[in-house]
Amino acid sequence: MKNILYNSLLILSICFCLTGCRKDNKEQKKYAHTNALINETSPYLLKHAHNPVNWNAWSDTLFDYARKEKKLVLLSIGYASCHWCTVMEEETFSNDSVAAFMNTHFINVKVDREERPDVDHLYMTALQLMRGSGGWPLNMILLPDGNPVYGGTYHTREEWMTSIKLVDSLYKKDPERAQEYASEVTRRIQELNTATNSASVKTIDSKTSTSWVKNWQKDWDLKQGGFGNGQKFMLPSGLSYLLDFAYLNQDVETLKFTELTLNKIALGGVYDHLEGGFYRYSTDAEWKIPHYEKMLYDNAQLISLYSKAYKIFKNPLYKQRITETIDFLNARFKTSGGEYIAALDADLDGEEGAYYVFTQEELAKVSEQPLLFKKYYNLDSQRSNTEEAYNLYKTKTDSLFVKENNLSTAELKRLTSSWKKDLNTLKAKRKFPLKDDKIIISWNALMIESLADAFSATGTFDYLKQAEETYKVLTEKALKNGQLVHSYKSGSKPVAGFLDDYTYLSSAGLKLYTLSGNLQYLEDAKELTVEALSKFRINDSPFYKYNSQDNLIAPIVITNDGVMPSANAVMANNLLLLANIYYDDDLAAKSNAMLNAMVSEIEIAPDAYAHWQFVSLKRVFPFYDVALTGPQSPNFSRDLNSRYLPNTLIVFEETETDIPIFESRYVAGKTLIYICEQRTCKYPVSTVSEALGLMNHQFFP
Repeated sequence: MKNILYNSLLILSICFCLTGCRKDNKEQKKYAHTNALINETSPYLLKHAHNPVNWNAWSDTLFDYARKEKKLVLLSIGYASCHWCTVMEEETFSNDSVAAFMNTHFINVKVDREERPDVDHLYMTALQLMRGSGGWPLNMILLPDGNPVYGGTYHTREEWMTSIKLVDSLYKKDPERAQEYASEVTRRIQELNTATNSASVKTIDSKTSTSWVKNWQKDWDLKQGGFGNGQKFMLPSGLSYLLDFAYLNQDVETLKFTELTLNKIALGGVYDHLEGGFYRYSTDAEWKIPHYEKMLYDNAQLISLYSKAYKIFKNPLYKQRITETIDFLNARFKTSGGEYIAALDADLDGEEGAYYVFTQEELAKVSEQPLLFKKYYNLDSQRSNTEEAYNLYKTKTDSLFVKENNLSTAELKRLTSSWKKDLNTLKAKRKFPLKDDKIIISWNALMIESLADAFSATGTFDYLKQAEETYKVLTEKALKNGQLVHSYKSGSKPVAGFLDDYTYLSSAGLKLYTLSGNLQYLEDAKELTVEALSKFRINDSPFYKYNSQDNLIAPIVITNDGVMPSANAVMANNLLLLANIYYDDDLAAKSNAMLNAMVSEIEIAPDAYAHWQFVSLKRVFPFYDVALTGPQSPNFSRDLNSRYLPNTLIVFEETETDIPIFESRYVAGKTLIYICEQRTCKYPVSTVSEALGLMNHQFFP
């Protein structure tokens, strides 16, 4: 019997994988059902507030209640812009007979993964252990102690009922065996989240970093760009690192691959050619058909990536993507308060991409040069992921298109403006996709940094102003007595900030300090870092746990990058920069210990640890501290920041200060530039050209 239970659970855990991924009383009366989620503010949870399922929100007393009721916990995790989450809500959780069984046999809990990324990460790890992959909706069945006994993603209604009935039956027949299985899964989760304390004895040098990239190259698509040969995520952290690696190593092959990928993404269907902004990922290897949700963190990181790339290549397409994406985010994501919401749904009335794609009949309404219009957006060669509708994408730059079609640049600009006007007129008649309007601190920190990066690349002062304004409102609302919350919106229940909230906001503060010279940003960055060092500390480990409270079945230690860089890697980089500014050996030692402990992991899977490799470049190649003092230092700083200078920290002060990096370097009435390596500075110079000569940066090819 024990083997039957174990095998049944194991088989169940492998199936049903998908390939993608407060109302007032009057309004309540419109619905046949209302559950406890009506008291939540998350758009995702509110989607389920009128299900007949007796959903509860996650709480610290959840498992006490489950033990008292002697019931399994049915945990379902998703997010507002998740397509298959919406499908399962409509098909399954809205069904009365399904709900009746769930309500009788389970304690039912809904979680917004963006409000509780710690819960999501923990049980996603469990799902991946059970069946080797994961996705959303993430559906788990837990014992009353929180240990997972079953996991899956999207289920049809029939699959769902078969699964939950079988798990409930098997548990009741042999709860001891279920406990053994669930305890084993939890033990493995705990092992995966045990922070290593082993430091590498290997030297990290240019040969080491080159070997990591060589190992990574096996996954590069040299024809279409990007990583892998199926659906593709943009992964800005990895591409940003490869730009720096290629430049510092004079690696033309890697630079060309990265440029190819940047061009494919910028021209392809993963970019919204009408309203601006990037979609979630490409469903195909050629970047033609996207998954249509739009996330703040994707767009913010891509602004930063194209800002860096623009400094290198001076490609006008990259600048266009920067400005259009910021304009889009300001129009659709920015609140009246100055922060940015989380996401836009992929669906409209149950159909993915319906807001963005066009039928043949609609396309026929384009008035000017219809044949050229279809050619420009490849409308004759590729259909969308529905039979009737088309997605816009490009394969050629405007400069090449005008040459091949005997057009002037001005004429193409006029035509594209006309085409966009016609299509946007059609879109204006449609409902707008659902907004996930919560404010997530870590994602807004990425946006602040991206605006700062856009300023340094384009010289548009308004971007720096926007970054500072967003930082101000974010810290006023989310930072109290040195403590961050993770997210907020009107009426929401505060959750303590996670490691990425602290490290990302600290990184944003450091970026603003280097560009503005405002000491408050530097002080904030140090205070946030010091608080994080204490709040997320792990005994006898160089790493830091993701959540400050130990109230889950296992601790969470995340060292790999996902769609965003590892918070531990960002911490290591912040520590290194602060150590160079404050001449703090202890902070430098902490950063170095973190990197040393990651070497073996990077060797195995370099694509999963791009931000650690970014940190390692500061050890492998000369890292320059550029300290500017005097009346012209802000202007000189802007000049230097507009250039592509990897492995360089640029700071300036117009007046005398006691910050160690500026100690004894101020001379009244003079503007001086100090180029320093490992706290040893060369004789100061007074022009940017002289400073560049001392840094020995050589552009190629």
